[in-house]
Amino acid sequence: MSKALKAVLAVAFLAVVFVGVPMLIAATGRSDLYYTLTSVALLSIISAGVWITFYIGRINIGQGAFALLGGYVSAILVMTYGVSFWLTLPLAGIFCALVSVLIGLPILRLRGVYFAMVTLTLTEVARLLALAVPITNGARGIVSIPLPGSVTIFGVTVIPDFATLSNPRLAFYFTAVTLMVICFAGLYRLVHSRIGHICQSLQQNEELASSIGVDIAYMRILAYALSSFLGGIGGAMFAAISQSIYPSSFTIADSVNFMLNCFLGGLGYVLGPMLGTFVLYFGWDLLFQTGSFQLLIFSSILIALMLVLPNGLLSIRLRSQSQG
Repeated sequence: MSKALKAVLAVAFLAVVFVGVPMLIAATGRSDLYYTLTSVALLSIISAGVWITFYIGRINIGQGAFALLGGYVSAILVMTYGVSFWLTLPLAGIFCALVSVLIGLPILRLRGVYFAMVTLTLTEVARLLALAVPITNGARGIVSIPLPGSVTIFGVTVIPDFATLSNPRLAFYFTAVTLMVICFAGLYRLVHSRIGHICQSLQQNEELASSIGVDIAYMRILAYALSSFLGGIGGAMFAAISQSIYPSSFTIADSVNFMLNCFLGGLGYVLGPMLGTFVLYFGWDLLFQTGSFQLLIFSSILIALMLVLPNGLLSIRLRSQSQG
């Protein structure tokens, strides 16, 4: 695909999400869709973090732990210390990144299968900590979190106070979509940078990468820190939208879904987590009418898709090009 075509597609995508979708929702009066699409955008950001660990050849089944941790960090800073939500957003991501470094230092030296099994327990550990630590209020969680306030720079209001808006859902939608665009643009740039090429070499052959002087442990920890950073930001945004955070806000099932989003969209494609999240989220809702057969049908379709398209839905484009 040429650079010109990529630029056109990028502009078209931005026009759809920032102009087309709000106009369509305004025309139909379905303002409830803002919350749905905001959730999809945030879930795709968290899933993008999981995709980064896949990019270095590691299976990450613990992203829900960092989403939960990010939500609590933001909520505690806002409710207990009166910190502006917009400042807690990067702080939540940084805190999660630091925690992931402490966790990653010992376990990222293990073989991939051991790393996957360790991360599988992280979400449950985070949930149990949230139940036990007094500052999190245990099972009661943290509720009545105020909506994000305004941001003023040199006397100019850059971001309005969400509580004063007639439709804060629209404001949350624009915020989430903006974060999503920044996230995947940064991910695309990372993949096509020198660090991205090194990460890809780890996925293909770690011994060969090590033989040419690549610090494997450092690159693994860096990728895991970036992954957890995105999880923390996504969790913080979810806490702000729902104005609450509970130990059960993110479970092991969510961690598995974050991983499935990457598989479904395509592990070899930067936009794989975004497409996978969209399909998984709306696919589950569409099957709601099947009642008790919802989970059976849904899991069967997922298994079939992974068997027919092991490289994800985005690999359909390559198949069609090769057949043409």
